[in-house]
Amino acid sequence: MPELSLALPRRSFLTLAGVATGSAAMLAAEPAAADTAGRFTPRGDLFTLGVASGDPWPDGVVLWTRLAPDPTSPDGSGGMPDVGVNVRWEVAEDERFRRIVRRGVERARPSSAHSVHAEVRGLRPDRVYWYRFRAAGQASPVGRTRTAPHRGAQLAGLSFAFASCQNYPAGYFTAFERMAAEDLDLVVHLGDYVYEGGGQGSIGRGHLPAAEIFSLADYRVRYGQYKLDPMLQAAHAAAPWVVAPDDHEVENNWAGDHSQPDSEPDQDPDVFRLRRAAAYQAYWENMPLRRSSMPRGPEMQVFRRLEFGDMLQLDVLDTRRYRDVQLTDQSLRWDQGRQMLGAEQESWLLAGLAASTARWNVLGNQVFAMDADHEPGPGTRYGMDTWGGYAAARQRLFDGVVERGVENFVMVTGDAHRSVAADLKADFADMSSRTVGTELLGTSVSSAGDGSDQDDLGKIWLEENPFMRFHNRQRGYQVCHLSRDEMRTDYRVVPYVTRPGAPVSTRASISVEAGRPGIAHVAE
Repeated sequence: MPELSLALPRRSFLTLAGVATGSAAMLAAEPAAADTAGRFTPRGDLFTLGVASGDPWPDGVVLWTRLAPDPTSPDGSGGMPDVGVNVRWEVAEDERFRRIVRRGVERARPSSAHSVHAEVRGLRPDRVYWYRFRAAGQASPVGRTRTAPHRGAQLAGLSFAFASCQNYPAGYFTAFERMAAEDLDLVVHLGDYVYEGGGQGSIGRGHLPAAEIFSLADYRVRYGQYKLDPMLQAAHAAAPWVVAPDDHEVENNWAGDHSQPDSEPDQDPDVFRLRRAAAYQAYWENMPLRRSSMPRGPEMQVFRRLEFGDMLQLDVLDTRRYRDVQLTDQSLRWDQGRQMLGAEQESWLLAGLAASTARWNVLGNQVFAMDADHEPGPGTRYGMDTWGGYAAARQRLFDGVVERGVENFVMVTGDAHRSVAADLKADFADMSSRTVGTELLGTSVSSAGDGSDQDDLGKIWLEENPFMRFHNRQRGYQVCHLSRDEMRTDYRVVPYVTRPGAPVSTRASISVEAGRPGIAHVAE
């Protein structure tokens, strides 16, 4: 849901022709010198992009870094030569690395932009660890991570943050700077990690390259620019992340094999798949993801399940790859054949929810599921890019949750550049209908600029959609505190992002009680 114009002239897609059909093919095609190269002398700091960890399991996590002395080099190389480099990693029980418990070596290869994804095993569950990397005589910054508790382990509490939508030219990433100071077990990022447009904004943080991106080199440069941000690096280094892309990591409002619907003729799906392959490859190279999510050309495994003791089952969704193209006629939104998740993912999700033994069942979801009538008065108007444009698919999900007796069902959502807390109704047109669960829509980190406490659309939403219990349009992030009896979500906001240094405060706290679907209390 962009609020900055990305309407720029499209460049030729010919540069995409060189994108490999998959990461495995790219590795196989890499020059032999990459596997046999000896030591090299780096030209600058190798670890400019910091470190990160992600997808924690009870016995380990993924550790990430990327060697890039010149992250915005126009050729996408990050300033690295066309050779492989050995990168050593260490995990310790203390910040000074006096008690190192695991060591290893990974090969940083040109085909993966010299990124490292070390899947560490053999760690203890529910433990804090510190990690670092070394290469060519240089040491990385130190990161802090945490393993997941054993499945079924009885927990008293757990805290995670969720965030989305960080448009570099629109504002500073102050929210991440403040998030890094929170005591978190986990961070969930729900998409729009980068923006594909060429916007230059008005605060002196214009995009590189200064045009819409299409090629693998361009996407790599864009990630290099974003990941140079010290506030973003601080949040990555403070806790493990679970990530999923939305639309802007590829192109605004894409759907399945369909390019963005706009005034131009639809792009050839074969050409669009080339673009998606480039975008997915750059995304994986820059995220702390496991090898199971490594792209194969235009395909990437995004949806997955993580478990945290007996407290949380987190199902990460993919609401882009398998959906049907967006409607232009909202009267068709109840078409029974339309898909949001696709049959395989929908079946996987419902089966996993039915088998869950966790206290809280949370979906990491990219676009909001609640109805949102935009039209004041008796008429109705819905956005077609959200679940509202796929109303029958949404109903199948809600009916499936009810039929399987899924308790404490919560969706955490990004994309909309505003915050809303809402009851999820079996029938949004009937407030007396059953409440299925709760949706917590989170605002943007910086997209759409400074924001405001309320705006005209927010007022319409609250008037026309009585199941919405809270609305705000400032920037920030959300922190969810889970206990046996309650899930309390603090909406953390900053008053401005067009200059750095904003303080953070809690605008509202939303309470959901275990065993009682929907919102129990809103404290503003």
